[in-house]
Amino acid sequence: MKKDVVFKHVTMRYGHFKALEDLSLQLAQGKIYGLIGRNGAGKTTLLSLLASFLEPTEGTIEVNGKTVFENADLMQQVTFVYEKEYKEDTEKVKAHLEAVEAYKPNYDPDYALELIKAFNLPLTKPVNELSKGMMSALNVTIGLVSRSPITIFDEAYSGMDAPTREIFYQKIVEDHALHPRTIILSTHLVSEMDYLFDEVVIVHKGKLILKEPIDVLLEMGAAVTGAVEEVDHFVQNMKKINSQRLGGTKSVMVMETLSEQQRIQARQTGLEIGPVSLQDLFIHLTKEGDQDEQK
Repeated sequence: MKKDVVFKHVTMRYGHFKALEDLSLQLAQGKIYGLIGRNGAGKTTLLSLLASFLEPTEGTIEVNGKTVFENADLMQQVTFVYEKEYKEDTEKVKAHLEAVEAYKPNYDPDYALELIKAFNLPLTKPVNELSKGMMSALNVTIGLVSRSPITIFDEAYSGMDAPTREIFYQKIVEDHALHPRTIILSTHLVSEMDYLFDEVVIVHKGKLILKEPIDVLLEMGAAVTGAVEEVDHFVQNMKKINSQRLGGTKSVMVMETLSEQQRIQARQTGLEIGPVSLQDLFIHLTKEGDQDEQK
């Protein structure tokens, strides 16, 4: 059964502060979503609402047409993985994973063994004695092995070193291909993880800024490089993100979807058109909001 996620005009207030404001969003089943935003943008609040940790002040969150909050059946279909401390958890890693298996209907014990080996998890060590890196590895293992129809990773890999994160990324790609489900990756490691995303959701100051397939989003910007005068002429009426110059050569990033005719024109005048990274687009889109507010 498809489990599309729908946020309908969701507002979340903490006193007078609005963590989310009139946010509407639809996530289709079976895709990997990158959720990005600056600190305090509302990402964790959005995910906590989906996981039914919170009830929205206004609006609704539905999965397959049913309200999530306090719906035991739907809550069982969502796994929310985030960095958490286990200071009081003295049980061994093996017992901790067995406890997860008891309440996750799609838990795969054979896959658990594969992940335990990949991350070198110490099964006989008490959970509260794990290093930060091993704690992150345990958390993402729980997220992957649960194979929930909706799986959320909220910066749950921040304690891992780069090689371990790369193992995690590889496991996501491999297992999602075999067992498609909705995976949401909330991250600040945009440049490191962008290849994982089918679609990107950007939130800023509690509002939805953008939701686009990654390939469409990357076409919204371009890097124009060449002789200074030719570049300046080509981009004169475009929205510029950044500019760099070295001698007689200049490179300008623009927020513009270039037509095929424009690309041909650029090549004919000796200009090189390259892509703009998701991270550059993200920085521009969220920075602009700040600038607007400061005026």
